[in-house]
Amino acid sequence: MGSALSAVVLGLLLGVQHATDADHVVAVATIVSRTRRFGAGALVGAFWGLGHTLTIAAVGVAIILFRVTVTPTAGLAMEFAVAIMLVILGVARLTLALRGARAVAPEHLAQPHRHDAAPAFHSHAHAHGDIVHRHPHVHPPTGLAAALNSVGIGQAVRSTMIGVVHGLAGSAAVALLALSTLTDPYLAVGYLLVFGVGTIAGMTVITALMALPFAVRADWLARCQRGLALGTGALSLAFGLYLGLHIGFVEGLFR
Repeated sequence: MGSALSAVVLGLLLGVQHATDADHVVAVATIVSRTRRFGAGALVGAFWGLGHTLTIAAVGVAIILFRVTVTPTAGLAMEFAVAIMLVILGVARLTLALRGARAVAPEHLAQPHRHDAAPAFHSHAHAHGDIVHRHPHVHPPTGLAAALNSVGIGQAVRSTMIGVVHGLAGSAAVALLALSTLTDPYLAVGYLLVFGVGTIAGMTVITALMALPFAVRADWLARCQRGLALGTGALSLAFGLYLGLHIGFVEGLFR
């Protein structure tokens, strides 16, 4: 019982801490700068954490069940992929900011029909001639639906894929190192899941806070939003170049 509780606490704390890694924050900042809602910013982090957790879980299960090992060269190559991704994100964000592109406003997206006090899972009567039947379906709460509309499918997929790539990077070894000390495979899998929950929670909070300057409607702040967008793009580009050079030549990937 003591070892199980220790694994849970360790996994949760390391997951939250892992979300604050510099490369993670820089990457999601380029996406958050395109949002205009606090809830959308939080969802960007949640999708990133989901993608990251999927990768960590897949690698962890491979280690637990099949005793897979990752060579140092392969580890550096996966970290280099993160550097490339940061450069691409930075260039894309700078391009959009210089063009004055903004996130699509929620009012321009498809508007759902009213549900008033209807529960999330409900149905509507629908007639085909004399035949009347019902279509059961699920709708999220109004606030969540607005946030999902604001994020959009493209940003949700982008955030998830960025998380997947980050899950391959060597910094995620923090989660995998503990597997060598856990002899019970069920406990090891539980640790990975808790680590993922901590990562999702940590990044959700971080991106929600980062979205505040872009969500506030004050006129003076609106004038700064383009500068913030340019700043996040430049930071992502610079950090990606630095990370790539460091991995390639200092840590020896290209030697």
